[in-house]
Amino acid sequence: MASTLAHLVNHQVRLAARPSGLPVAGDWQFTEEPVAEPAEGGVLVKTLALSLDPAMRGWMNEGKSYIAPVGIGEVMRAGGVGVVVASKAPGFAAGDHVSGTLGVQEYCLVPAEQLRRSGLAKIDLRLGTVTQWLNVLGMPGMTGYFGLMDVGQPKAGETVVISGAAGAVGQTVGQIAKLRGCRVVGIAGGQAKCDWVVQELGFDACIDYKGGSVKDGLKQHCPNGIDIYFDNVGGEILDTVLTRINRKARIIICGAISQYNNTTPVQGPKNYLSLLVNRARMEGIVVFDYADRYHLAIAEMAGHLQAGRMKSKEDVVTGGVAAFPGTLGKLFTGENFGKLVLQVAEA
Repeated sequence: MASTLAHLVNHQVRLAARPSGLPVAGDWQFTEEPVAEPAEGGVLVKTLALSLDPAMRGWMNEGKSYIAPVGIGEVMRAGGVGVVVASKAPGFAAGDHVSGTLGVQEYCLVPAEQLRRSGLAKIDLRLGTVTQWLNVLGMPGMTGYFGLMDVGQPKAGETVVISGAAGAVGQTVGQIAKLRGCRVVGIAGGQAKCDWVVQELGFDACIDYKGGSVKDGLKQHCPNGIDIYFDNVGGEILDTVLTRINRKARIIICGAISQYNNTTPVQGPKNYLSLLVNRARMEGIVVFDYADRYHLAIAEMAGHLQAGRMKSKEDVVTGGVAAFPGTLGKLFTGENFGKLVLQVAEA
């Protein structure tokens, strides 16, 4: 095995500095190293595609969070899908397709002691494509599913509002909410995205925050108030939604992309007293808390995909790991349309 791997080179992207504001070219270091054979209990994976997510910006910052920051000089953390090249671990064999924390690199060597922490798991491409396993069947889909179902607890007839509606998490939340009999109103940037979530995903309405007033849109499309708000953006949109919530409303805090590149302290909600007046609650969702139940959500949503009840839109960028820095920036300008995926190698 060693002789067959000896000619392979692993190209990587490492965090060179902690960004101030938007990440820039100098925050990254490109490195390469020989591909090594796994030790006993380890697995070597060839990366096929990587998931690019807003959460990555938080992982670059120093400080306490739900997960340790990426260290300076470390390979940038990223979820991905790959194929096993060599295995000395029970349960994995060469040729298996897997998902897990692979990092921004062409090959990921996972030692035995890191197998569990990496979340490496076999996936079945009969249930969905490589990119769907990074979207509806992957971390964004799990975030949307458990955030809505466990934290939001939707009931038929309720009004659900979703910011970042055309993004990876938002598209899943909206479709599940519709399947549960809810009225679903999205908030997205640009008419094309709004048209897509209404015409293709079946949302009842979508508000273009770039082209109009979110306040007026909520008044028009949520005449009976808001029962559940799934927040992916924070900032002014969260404040505006808080003025329209119903009694016992549930606000799910998934992300705050409008705040991630601030060079000043994160701005909290000004209208938080609406939670008191309406006896409402605001709760955060971190997807890793539900890891032992992923298989249940995957089974349900794979069934919806195969039956045509759900759709999964990915924005796939080619160019391999060298394209990572520029591609990541698309998240913060809203250029991506659907789940942002970086293709590293042909499936």
